[in-house]
Amino acid sequence: MAPRRRPQFTQESIEQQLQQIHLLDPSSTSENLEQLGPIIKQIHSNRQQDAYLRTVKTLIESKDAEIETICGDNYQEFIGSVSTLFSIKSYTSNLKETINTLDQSVAQVGRGLVEKKRALLQSKKTAANLDEAIDTLQSCLRVLDVVNRVGDMIKEGKYWSALRSLEDIGNMPPTSLSQTPLFQHLLSSLPSMRQQIKDAVTASMKQWLLDIRNVSAEVGQLALEAMDTRTRRWRSRREKDPMLKSARVGSAVEVVTYEKIENNVLDNERLQVDFTPLYQCIHIYGALDALDEIRKSYQADRKAQSDLIIPDTLSLSNLFSVTQEIVGFFIIETQVLNTTGSFRSEREVEELWDALLTRLTTVVQNALTKEKEADSFLRVKESLMGFVMTLEAYAYSTISLHAFIMVLFERYVTLLEKQFGKRFEDIVSQDELVPMYIEKASERSSVIDTVWLRSQERDSLIQSSLPLNLPWSQGFYLCCQDIRSFVQNFYQFLEGVSQHHRNIDDLLSKSLEGLLSNYISESLARRAEATSNLSQIVQIVSNLEHFEVACTELERSLTNIRSSQRGGAIRVNATRSFQTTLGRALAMVNKSINKKLEDFFGLSEYDWTPDTTEDGPSMYLYELVNWLTTVVDTLVIKEEYKEEAYRGAVKYLADCLMDFLTGRDVPMLNENFVKNILTDVDFLDQEFQRNGRPQLIADILVKQITFMVLNNEVHQFLTPAVRQNNYPNVKPKKLQSLLEKLSRYGSQCRDQPSRERGERRRKEAEAVGKIYPGENR
Repeated sequence: MAPRRRPQFTQESIEQQLQQIHLLDPSSTSENLEQLGPIIKQIHSNRQQDAYLRTVKTLIESKDAEIETICGDNYQEFIGSVSTLFSIKSYTSNLKETINTLDQSVAQVGRGLVEKKRALLQSKKTAANLDEAIDTLQSCLRVLDVVNRVGDMIKEGKYWSALRSLEDIGNMPPTSLSQTPLFQHLLSSLPSMRQQIKDAVTASMKQWLLDIRNVSAEVGQLALEAMDTRTRRWRSRREKDPMLKSARVGSAVEVVTYEKIENNVLDNERLQVDFTPLYQCIHIYGALDALDEIRKSYQADRKAQSDLIIPDTLSLSNLFSVTQEIVGFFIIETQVLNTTGSFRSEREVEELWDALLTRLTTVVQNALTKEKEADSFLRVKESLMGFVMTLEAYAYSTISLHAFIMVLFERYVTLLEKQFGKRFEDIVSQDELVPMYIEKASERSSVIDTVWLRSQERDSLIQSSLPLNLPWSQGFYLCCQDIRSFVQNFYQFLEGVSQHHRNIDDLLSKSLEGLLSNYISESLARRAEATSNLSQIVQIVSNLEHFEVACTELERSLTNIRSSQRGGAIRVNATRSFQTTLGRALAMVNKSINKKLEDFFGLSEYDWTPDTTEDGPSMYLYELVNWLTTVVDTLVIKEEYKEEAYRGAVKYLADCLMDFLTGRDVPMLNENFVKNILTDVDFLDQEFQRNGRPQLIADILVKQITFMVLNNEVHQFLTPAVRQNNYPNVKPKKLQSLLEKLSRYGSQCRDQPSRERGERRRKEAEAVGKIYPGENR
């Protein structure tokens, strides 16, 4: 603002002023001194007192000069003027005094006004300062209120609002408050307040981690229950539709046909898992550019929590609860992974998953190390399968767990084989070996549906009248029942397991082959060899025959009932074992028959050197033949086995008779005994012919050798061509032994004919002994 210019007083201006107050107005009769006030005030306000007085003085001097001039010209007038001047002077003096008085008065008043003005200005300045201070204080109060509310927001969990408030404080536009120490102190405290927010939101997330650890088991329980419901629904649908037989829960077919029911295990009537603390923490840390820090902290915390899920030593009874907690843990991880953007990576979750799977398989394997019950493995598998299918639905890789389940399956099958092997041994050892008796049609249907038979035999038994004796014993029925139970238990373990069907089929084939061969077949062989009861042995033979059929039918049945529809037929290579055991059992039939025949031969009481021949066969043969035909014909076995039993009995008879003729127990005998033996052989031939078996005796060796000796055809035997054609089965050694016994008898006789026959037999014996010495003897 330009400085105010002071007014310049001239004589003319002073005259004008004086005229205004009538001091110089000749026509005025009074002094108008009141008008001096404004003039004096103006003078004082402009501080021109001295300049004004100098101008007035100059005016007076000029007027004095004018007066002198006038007086010089007009003395009288001058005198009058002098008088007037003196009056004026007097007035002037008075005026000057008045002016001085007024000046002093005005000055005094002016000083008061100045003081008042100064006081007023100071008051205004103070008021302005007060207003500014009030504004500043109000700004401080607002900032302090924000700071105070930041603390409250932290306590209330409004971390983002608190952080935004701090950001607002830091981003305030410059004001008078910005330069205050208080505001600078507040700005310096913002990092610590951000740290408070960070610590508070971290503590909130830590508490949330503890809370979700406590609810993970319940989350897993809900998920497993939902999967169990889904599994039962699919199993029911699969039973109605054979085309879905090979599809398990989680397969492409099941997923396509699955009528999904919305079931959020994290938000339902029973449980609500709030992820807000985690989201807040991620948001706050992101705003603070510290996301890596919370990410590492979260991973470390979850790793520690995952390590606490599985104890170092796991009881199988706690396995299900452990799997529940694992399922809940990874369902929550999936939710975090899907809802937090880049906060969690799939690699981090997979690291936790792989580590937890490794620990789980280790502790389960350790828990099963000393386990001897197959059912324990089955329960473990059931727990693991629900666990596997549930987490497969959340896209977790379970390949290693499927491989572990297959390892458990192999051990399960081994224990199952031992368990059922013991049961098969008990069944065979406790079997009464009598035909199974059926009275009711329901019992027949149940038994026939359990055992494996050819269709012809099945139809025949169904059409037979009741009551009915089945061709097999209770042991065969119970074994078939347990074989079905074994197969059911075998495939029960595989329910829902992802496996290679060919490997499973091979394992089932080997297991059944081992059970059938090593336990059933061998047990039946031992049982047959341990008993002398012919009817029991025959029942074993019948059981073995049906086991042979069962092996073939079992292969066909297994191919139809197995869990996988792929691959070729399942082979059960146990038929050869049953055939071998059947041969051993049939041998025991012959052995049992021969044992009884031996008893009959003990009653024979032959006379080795009778004086005459008998008119008929030996008496013991009547009873022997009657017993043999009765027993063999009543055996409930195939006709070919009966034929084999007859052949075995006839061979045994022939061997015993041959032993009488050529064995060492009889030192000598005569031709009458030989004729009696031939009579007995003819009797046996006639009886077997009458029984419909004419070829049993026709070609036996004892008949050939006795016929040769009695007809004196030994010399023909010495001819190689005749010997090869007519007597191919006659051993020179046996013929020589018979001739020596006849020779020995003749040498002891006193009559000449007998002695001559004895000598002839001796020579024949020597001649026969020279045929191929050491061979065919």
